[in-house]
Amino acid sequence: MGCSGPFFFPVVEVKPVQELIERTVQGMGYELVELEFAGRGLMRVFIDRLEATPIRMEDCERVSHQLTHVFTVENVDYARLEVSSPGLDRPLNRAADYERFEGHEISLKLRMPLSGRRNFTGILLRDPDLAGGWALDLTEPTPASAGKAGKSGKAGKAGTAAKAGKAGKAVKSNKAANKTEAGAGGQSPEPSENEAVAAVEQTVRRLSFNLDEVDRARLVPKVKF
Repeated sequence: MGCSGPFFFPVVEVKPVQELIERTVQGMGYELVELEFAGRGLMRVFIDRLEATPIRMEDCERVSHQLTHVFTVENVDYARLEVSSPGLDRPLNRAADYERFEGHEISLKLRMPLSGRRNFTGILLRDPDLAGGWALDLTEPTPASAGKAGKSGKAGKAGTAAKAGKAGKAVKSNKAANKTEAGAGGQSPEPSENEAVAAVEQTVRRLSFNLDEVDRARLVPKVKF
């Protein structure tokens, strides 16, 4: 009497397969964004275009057909193949990805915590003061104003003046804060309540990092309607 056990698929050497896929898709005008190996021999390939044109279903079908042929010729062990776009939250895995998406908003997770924190979201920029380094411009609420704004939806003139003094210690201020500095005849116009709260709630500071400090990074999805 026979017995059956779980299905086992051969262990695939990732690097040779990844290099094979990269050569194949680059020759077709695409780039390999990510390669995943899942259970029961499933191989997931995420591709993107080298230019800004978004990936379509036809692109995935074309790459899938070509990879199937290449895998047969090269005797690559796999059971199923899925080819898809990286999605709106595209990962940034290489130095070229950071160069391509400079100026975009990304979410970043550091390998080691900074002041007890590892996750940050901001605008990706080059850091001129750090050789080969990058930076995020982080727009965040100031602790004092965030607490007060949570308790009361409005701010009086006296309270606004006190909060603005605290926000002035930040590296930069946002556009809403800059609007309150220019008025006719050299006098600052009276800000609206919403502008006053926004000016003191948000400050911008810069986080510098090297790519070897990054655990993972992804684009922040931007949906256009």
